[in-house]
Amino acid sequence: MVTVARLLNLTLVVPELDKTSFWADPSNFEDIFDVRHFIDSLRDEVRIVRRLPKMFSRKYGHKPFEMPPVSWSNEKYYLEQILPLISKHKVLHFNRTDARVANNWIPLDLQKLRCRVNFQALKFTPQIETLGYKLVRILQEKGPFVALHLRYEMDMLAFSGCTHGCTEEEAAELKRLRYAYPWWREKEIVSEEKRSHGLCPLTPEESALLLQALDFHKNTQIYIAAGEIYGSERRLAPLRAAFPRIVKKESLLSSEELQQFQNHSSQMAALDFIVSVASNTFVPTYDGNMAKLVEGHRRYLGFKKSILLDRKRLVELLDMHLNGTLSWNEFSVAVRSTHEKRMGQPTRRRVIADKPKEEDYFYANPQECLCEGTNCDNLLSPSNSSEVG
Repeated sequence: MVTVARLLNLTLVVPELDKTSFWADPSNFEDIFDVRHFIDSLRDEVRIVRRLPKMFSRKYGHKPFEMPPVSWSNEKYYLEQILPLISKHKVLHFNRTDARVANNWIPLDLQKLRCRVNFQALKFTPQIETLGYKLVRILQEKGPFVALHLRYEMDMLAFSGCTHGCTEEEAAELKRLRYAYPWWREKEIVSEEKRSHGLCPLTPEESALLLQALDFHKNTQIYIAAGEIYGSERRLAPLRAAFPRIVKKESLLSSEELQQFQNHSSQMAALDFIVSVASNTFVPTYDGNMAKLVEGHRRYLGFKKSILLDRKRLVELLDMHLNGTLSWNEFSVAVRSTHEKRMGQPTRRRVIADKPKEEDYFYANPQECLCEGTNCDNLLSPSNSSEVG
């Protein structure tokens, strides 16, 4: 949205956050991000104000024109479709802002601005940073650690329809929840079919087998970057048995320290974000927005190791191992070879013409911001590049 405001030479109002999602988090933008830093650090690019000027408010009879911009749009769309609306209505309220700018074919100066916002202007509040860095310090004092983004949470399972490993009662509960939220459009979902296409988060049991196959030692310190795991400790038990040094923010910090963030899932997620970016190895079990953002930040910080799972292949291997078709050694070798080139190494974004939802996300691999000029050709070697027509 900063980039759109810059392109159209508009004033941006500090964003409002959605408060109607599953977790009903009442947090405002300023509860998560340092607003003064956000405004000041972009002053030379875009004018940002904390709230809509009174002359444009409803109180003065002005009704902003509300609309969602078309997803994955380029600058032509904003110049030709949106700018005339601004001229007519003076104020536009974008009520959907996720993935509204294309990943590719955007002018370089705008791509670099997206990075500047992402890596410099968006800074967490001092309270979040202080506690986040305390978590990192506690973990680092005990040695290297893995951040496992275990997205086996109630909202994700209900939304995705993934019930592998759940009881019949749990599957029914998740289905009821999916039907209760009208903005989750997909209702009738065949869980095993979705899982076979690699579209489900790994279960805690699958995550344990994955980490063992990747040769992580039993004594590895593992930080669970997640909210409440569906099924709680009962479902975490196999993972904890395989890796006893499992910790969460709730076990590393006192309840008093976390109290200010309770019932604010976005602020809790910010703590997990800080730890995930700082970890020695990051393993996301599902490629949602947070996982993609952490991946991009880790690339920006020098291509830190992020194991980016091929879940479709992984599910095949897991099932073959569990039904006795693949021995442990065969399973482990196959898992390692599958992920050999999926460790967050320098690579070009995968471009899929007319299918932006399926191609690599800009923020997961902001290649325009990771190298300069001829250096890019050496760093993002053709052998790593994968462009699909």
